[in-house]
Amino acid sequence: MLKRRGRALLAIFAALAVLVSPALAMRVSPMVVEMESRGSSAVARIEVQNINPGNLAFQTRVFRMEFDKDGKVVETPADDQFLIFPPQGVLAAGGRQVVRLQWVGDPELAASQAYYVSVEQLPVAFEPGATETVGAQVQVLYNMRALVVVAPPGAKPQVKATSVKAVTYQPPALPGATDLPPMQDGLEITLRNDGRRHAMMANFGWLLEGTDKDGKWLRVDISPEELTRAVGTGYVPAQGERVFRIPVPGFGPGPVKLSFKQ
Repeated sequence: MLKRRGRALLAIFAALAVLVSPALAMRVSPMVVEMESRGSSAVARIEVQNINPGNLAFQTRVFRMEFDKDGKVVETPADDQFLIFPPQGVLAAGGRQVVRLQWVGDPELAASQAYYVSVEQLPVAFEPGATETVGAQVQVLYNMRALVVVAPPGAKPQVKATSVKAVTYQPPALPGATDLPPMQDGLEITLRNDGRRHAMMANFGWLLEGTDKDGKWLRVDISPEELTRAVGTGYVPAQGERVFRIPVPGFGPGPVKLSFKQ
């Protein structure tokens, strides 16, 4: 029974993970960077790769992110919090550039702070005569973002589930879709982090135990890979909370216990 439920759960997560993705002109890796405000971990690197057949010009910008409990983000410019080298560049086809990040903000942070390092493609001049041979040309410029979180050295997260309940909810529209998906039965989970360090809760397996709608015992295991498809990194800010809605149907109105496992 659990194996059948596991396959059904995987199918649900796979359906939610469908994306409409154009061919990108560049890659940025890693997409998640964890740093500290002092010491050797106050320096990190990301790599920009040009996968376009022509030259790729780019620049970097930094934004501070502040999350509310539903995951909505307020962004503010924060270029002054990092020293970035090089801040811009031009890559030939297939070229790579390592971009060095150094934290120059407050070395004595009270709690983790989250940022986006935005790598923005810049327009480049067309080759002479190109417009005459192929007609009018349009450039599509891409913007990729890496999540960068800076934490106090030695700080740790302290995450617990304060609420887990069965709900019927509206999933967000998939990228490129014009209509909302149908209403979904699942669970609404509130996670509270009382620690001074952020938490990436999709790094853990989640074990859910409770009763189904007929009052029978029900257990569902969710792997880190499934969670990543459903909730991304599962980021919970330091000294804050997040509400996640996940497509796990079958639980009844009774209490549901959530525990985490490596």
